[in-house]
Amino acid sequence: MSWRSDNLKASVTPGARVDQSGESGWRLSIPAGPAGYYRLAELDDYHGLPRRSFPWNPPFQLSLRARASAPNLPGTWGFGLWNDPFGLGILSRAKGARLPVLPNAAWFFFASAPNYLSFRDDLPAQGALAATFRSDRWPAALLVLGFPALAILAVPAVARLLRRLARRFVRQDAVALQLDPTEWHTYRMDWRQGSVDFLVDDRRVFETGIAPQAPLGLVIWIDNQYAALPPDGRLRYGTLPAREQAWIEVIGA
Repeated sequence: MSWRSDNLKASVTPGARVDQSGESGWRLSIPAGPAGYYRLAELDDYHGLPRRSFPWNPPFQLSLRARASAPNLPGTWGFGLWNDPFGLGILSRAKGARLPVLPNAAWFFFASAPNYLSFRDDLPAQGALAATFRSDRWPAALLVLGFPALAILAVPAVARLLRRLARRFVRQDAVALQLDPTEWHTYRMDWRQGSVDFLVDDRRVFETGIAPQAPLGLVIWIDNQYAALPPDGRLRYGTLPAREQAWIEVIGA
C-alpha cells in the first residue's frame, strides 16, 4: 500500500507553520529563536489514535520529493514511519496520553549535532540517515515504572552500561546518506515483512533485514530538538537555538 496525503493532520507549536501547496505539497517551517523553547511543525496520520490503531502494515511504500532550507538545520527533521514511542518521555510531542514503548521505526532522518541517536558504536548517529528500529512489545506500564530510575543515567558509567543492555532489546540499522538536502531529491522507502529498502533518486542506498513491527504511523516533521547518548555515556537532551527560520518542503510522488 502507499500513503495517502489526504489523511495527514498538522501539529504546530507557536510561530510554526504547515502550509499546503496543491493537493500533495507542503512547506513546514519553524521560527528562529533561542534555546529553551521547543519548536515543531509536523504532519501525521495517527493523531488521536491508540497505537494498536495506527494505519500502516507491510507491504507499504512511501515516495516523495523533499528539500530543506539549509544543509544542517539545528535539531531534527525527516519523514517515514514510527510508533510514536515517547508518549511521556524526553521526546514527547504532547499529543495525548499514550504511554511510552520501545521504538519501532523506518525513516529518512536528518539530525544535527549534538544529536547522537544510536545505541551501537558502529552505526552513524547524526547527519543524513536512512534508519530502522525494531523492538519487542513490552507492556508500556513496565517502562513507566522505570521512570524514577532515569536519574541514574546522569552517571556516565551507568549510562554506558544501560546503553549496552539496550542493544539486546532494540535492534537498529542505519546508513549515512551522501547528498545535499537543500536540493530536491526523490526519497522512496519500501517496507515489507522482514526487510526495508531505501532509495534516493531511484538509486538504492540501503537495504536492511531489521524491519519494524507494525502497526506504524506516517510522520513528516521539523523541530529544534536534540537527544544524545553517545559512547562516553554523557546523556544530553534539549532544544537548540536558530538564527533564522528553518523549513522543509515536501511533495508527494
